[in-house]
Amino acid sequence: MTTSPEGRPAQRERLSKGERTKQRIVELALETFATSGFNAVSLRDIATQAGMTHAGLLHHFDGKKDLLAQVLSYRDRRDRAQMPDRSAPVAERFAWLVSIVERNVAAPGGSSLYATLSGEAVRPDHPAHDHFVARFRYLQSYLADAFEDAFAEQADPPPIAPAQAARQLLALLDGLQLHALYEPDEHTMIPDVIASLNTLGITVRPRDVAHATSGDAPTTDGA
Repeated sequence: MTTSPEGRPAQRERLSKGERTKQRIVELALETFATSGFNAVSLRDIATQAGMTHAGLLHHFDGKKDLLAQVLSYRDRRDRAQMPDRSAPVAERFAWLVSIVERNVAAPGGSSLYATLSGEAVRPDHPAHDHFVARFRYLQSYLADAFEDAFAEQADPPPIAPAQAARQLLALLDGLQLHALYEPDEHTMIPDVIASLNTLGITVRPRDVAHATSGDAPTTDGA
């Protein structure tokens, strides 16, 4: 059972028929975009896969850009559903991050979609621009807090500010993701991330990652 921020039981939100249909389309679009690419898929393709007309799909979305925004928001909310709270043990927070890396390695279609869109979205007029800006700022803040707590536990912390360590880690993740897409047979992304954390005095154990992947981690909303 989930709880509210104040600790009170939170009632599961009941979705209307229209909301359930919209969520089903978003989930289908996420899978389709990840498999075939955003530009290669039309709204008519997604409507056909969803068993509805093009006009019926447009009843729920204002176009392909709106659907994309909904897909990105859904993907991030799904990731954050297993994100440990900022007060969780340091090892658990970084294990969650590695578990996300593991998932992306196992599903290169989603990584390809993210890499393509994040590059396109640097333009302020891109429909996903604000989403990626907000996502980067949130993750940077989350990781900066995790690094600050990690360094506070170390007798001899590395000579780097937590915020700087967070920015460098995010840059490393994006770079390694591109490398993995170009060289899919090398399988170095996870070891490279763990090695980078090790240089900062942070050890991520397989058991921690397994726990983070299981979905048992504390939950927070949004991503």
